[in-house]
Amino acid sequence: MGAGMFFETAGSDRRERPWWRSLSRYQWLVFAIASLGWLFDCMDQQIFNLARAPALKELLASPQGTLGNDTSVVKYGGYATSLFLIGWAIGGVIFGILGDRLGRSKTMVLTILIYSLFRGCSAFSIGVLDFAAWRFLTGLGGGGQFAVGVALVAEVMPDRARPHALAWLQTLGLVGNMLAAGIDIGLGQLKTACLIGSTWRPMFFIGVLPALVALLVVRRLQESERWSAAVAESGREKLGSLNELFGDPRWRRHTLVGMCMAFAGVVGLWAIGFFSFDLIHSIFGKTFARQGLPEEVVEGKVGLWMGIASLLINLGGSFGCYAFSRVTQHIGRRPAFALAFTAALLSTVFTFWFLQTPGDVLWMIPLMGSCQLALFGGYTIYFPELFPTRLRSTGTSFCYNVGRLAAAIGPVCLSLLTSRVFVHYTEPLRYAGVAMCAVFLIGLLALPFAPETKGLPLPE
Repeated sequence: MGAGMFFETAGSDRRERPWWRSLSRYQWLVFAIASLGWLFDCMDQQIFNLARAPALKELLASPQGTLGNDTSVVKYGGYATSLFLIGWAIGGVIFGILGDRLGRSKTMVLTILIYSLFRGCSAFSIGVLDFAAWRFLTGLGGGGQFAVGVALVAEVMPDRARPHALAWLQTLGLVGNMLAAGIDIGLGQLKTACLIGSTWRPMFFIGVLPALVALLVVRRLQESERWSAAVAESGREKLGSLNELFGDPRWRRHTLVGMCMAFAGVVGLWAIGFFSFDLIHSIFGKTFARQGLPEEVVEGKVGLWMGIASLLINLGGSFGCYAFSRVTQHIGRRPAFALAFTAALLSTVFTFWFLQTPGDVLWMIPLMGSCQLALFGGYTIYFPELFPTRLRSTGTSFCYNVGRLAAAIGPVCLSLLTSRVFVHYTEPLRYAGVAMCAVFLIGLLALPFAPETKGLPLPE
């Protein structure tokens, strides 16, 4: 069954049906494979966020066995996260171009294999330098997954179903985050029972499993008819052209605006939101230590709450992605982004300033996650709508990944604010996180220059 068979067959009677009931079996297959690829990529991201603090605490241990302190963990955690984001950005740009020139499905296979292999290598880290290096290499593969996946889904789906399918792809990616949280919770309980020595190395071992998805891609996935038509019309050498992307005023403007929007959201999530786990690690570690519990038990209990926080931030994010897909269909892309950036700013400031107890985690973290991750549901819908088929993977990749490359300064800024500017405060990470929230204003300032794409077909 052809990948693009639905383009000309959607009659008026089908327009009244739910979007998902009109999809063909092959369109469901494309959606499932792209969603699995993104789900496992997101699982790796969250494994890193959850394993970062305990891994660095162990890797920074002194020869006498004293674990690294919280300030050092945040400092080097910022550096490792920045390298991860740089790798993610570089890989995203490279594989985004390959997605246009080589094809969506072939490129997807390469990205899945790369991030699975190097994720497993992270478990063998013996120091901070090689730990950061493995994360950089993992990022190379993970960065390309988003652009090729959303480009393929956008091109295969009918116009009416496209925003809904893309929003659900992003939402299902958050299931990968929740899987990582479940793994962390389970391993944390084993550590609390003194059945395993550490949790972070097994977490990275488990991350190798997504390579199996690549086998399914090779056997079943075809290139989209839109992409094949673009190859026939323009030739492969003109697909993914950086000269056209930045030489044509229309596509250049779309790219620059998308990069600014992605920069704000990626910094907000990766340099602030996901460091809420480190804040929980610091606050609860001190709280449980004051109760006189053994160090192994303290680490296990803290790991449990970090896992709970990860589940909640992504559960909230799932609601946010779904809510964005519904709201943007009524009020448009730009107003929906304006609401999301404002909500992300306010909820993140509130959470970092007031979070103190386990009870706070149960409602503050999902609230912040809903507002922050709604932006990423928006990126998934909006970025493919900005570019023609011959530039869709490249343009989407530049928006998301070059914005991510610029965002790599975010974790470094957070670590410097924590270790230098606010180091003498009781909880320096709390104050650093609040200060960093100004980044959401960049997204708001970019919106007047963003085109409105609601109700429009994909450009050709």
